[in-house]
Amino acid sequence: MAIRRSHVIARAARLALAIIFTPPALIAVGALGHAVASLGVISLASAQPAALTKKQSDALDAYNNAVNNFDRVLGERRAQIDAGQALPNLPGQALYLARNSMIGARKDLTDVLPSKIGRPNKFKIPPAYFDAENEPLIDAYTRLFAVMQAPPANAQNSTAPFKDLVDLGMAIARARGLDTPNAEAAGRISLGLFFAETNGNQNIGNARSNTYKGSFQTGPSEDENGRKKWAAIKPLIAAFDPALIARDDEQEARVGRLDHRYNHWTAVRDGLMNAHAELFQQIPEIVKTLPDPIDQMKFFELIQIVPAPTRSALRSGDLLGYRVSDPTVMKYLRNNSVFAFGQADRARTSASFREILDAMWLFNDKFERALAEFDKIRPRKVH
Repeated sequence: MAIRRSHVIARAARLALAIIFTPPALIAVGALGHAVASLGVISLASAQPAALTKKQSDALDAYNNAVNNFDRVLGERRAQIDAGQALPNLPGQALYLARNSMIGARKDLTDVLPSKIGRPNKFKIPPAYFDAENEPLIDAYTRLFAVMQAPPANAQNSTAPFKDLVDLGMAIARARGLDTPNAEAAGRISLGLFFAETNGNQNIGNARSNTYKGSFQTGPSEDENGRKKWAAIKPLIAAFDPALIARDDEQEARVGRLDHRYNHWTAVRDGLMNAHAELFQQIPEIVKTLPDPIDQMKFFELIQIVPAPTRSALRSGDLLGYRVSDPTVMKYLRNNSVFAFGQADRARTSASFREILDAMWLFNDKFERALAEFDKIRPRKVH
C-alpha cells in the first residue's frame, strides 16, 4: 500500500535527530521506497516477516517436534545396536512411524505456509513433504534398517540378483505367450518389484513384520503357493529355455531344506508366480494404458498391496478412472505409504487409480534405479 510523502515526513519529524544520521537507502521499491529513500529512512515494518497465524505457528511447532522425535528415535535405536542390546519386537516400527510423522507434519506445515516449500531432495520426495536439510536423518534411517534387516548367515545370495529377476520375468511372460518386447516389459516390471519390496537387497528380513521375509518379502503361504504354480509352468519354459531350467534345478538342489525365501532365485521365482504371473498375459493392455514404465511398475506393486481392487480396475475397462472407496483398501494403501502423509492426504475417503499411482511418489526413486539396472542388462536399441 502506498504511503503519502506528507505522512512519511511527519513520521520523520517525530524521529528527530536519529533520522538525520540515517544513511541513504540503497534500493527503493515502489512509491513507498522512493519516499523513504528521499528521507534516508528504511521502513522497519517492511523488513519484518509477517507474523504467523496461530494455525501456522501450531503447524510449525508440530513439525519441529516431529523432526526432533524422529532424531531421538533414531539415536535410541542406534545406541541399542552399538551397545549390543536386545532389540524390541519389530524394531523398525517405531522408526517407520516417526519418519512418517515427520513427513506428514511437513506437509501440514507447507499446506498452511507454502513459503516453507524448499529445494528438491536426493530422495525425490516432493518438497512439500520433505525438507532437504533433513536428508541425513533419512540416511541414518536407511543404515539402521540395513542392520536390523540383515539376511541370516545361511542365506543363499545370487551373483547376478538383478539379472535373475529379468530372466525369470521374461521366461514366465514367454510361457504366457508374450512376444519379445512385452516379455522385456515383464522382466523390467519384475526387477522393479524387487526394488519396491527390498530396495534391491537380497534375502533380507523385515524389521516391521515377523511374517514377510526374503528377496520378495513373501509369507510362508505365498511362497508355497508360488512354488506350486512354478511346478505347473516349468515344463512350458523348459521347451524354449532349457538353460534357465538348468539354473532352476541347480538352485533347488542348493536350497535343500532351507526356507526357500532365503535363496534369492527361489524367493523371487515363487514371489512372481504367487501374485503377478497371472497378469503377465495382460501386459500388452497394461502397457498401452500405462506407457510410462514407472507407472507399470506401480500398477504391479499395487497387485502386491491391494490385489483385488487392482484386478477389478484392470477388468473395468477404465483402469485410470476406476475409483476405490472401501475403508479397508484405503487403510492398506496408507500402510504402504500411499495417502499416508499429512491431514489432507489421510482425510481422503476415496481415490481413482490415476490418483493412487500419482500418490506412490515414495516408490519413484526405487523404480528409477530399477530402470537403470534393467538398461544395463537389456540395453535399449537406439534407432
